[in-house]
Amino acid sequence: MSARVAFAAAAAISRSSSRASSAKLIPHRGLAGGGDHHGPPKVNFWEDPLSPSKWKEEHFVLVSLSGWGLLIYGGFKLFGGKKEKKEEVVPDAKQ
Repeated sequence: MSARVAFAAAAAISRSSSRASSAKLIPHRGLAGGGDHHGPPKVNFWEDPLSPSKWKEEHFVLVSLSGWGLLIYGGFKLFGGKKEKKEEVVPDAKQ
């Protein structure tokens, strides 16, 4: 009789441990839900161009990078100096 009790207890333990281990294999979303937003909703930069704090993050990055690019390009054009072309005068060959 004690063998049956020991076998039943071992079977119960193995079943509960297999459930626990299989529960760990099931993926859970956890905090990945997108329904709980904090703060004001973000907008596209062309909807409110004078408020960068309300822009979406990716729009802020794109506008900032393009602004820096224009600033650097303008600086090169402005301070790069104009290189004068030297025109060589070829003397006419006398015939």
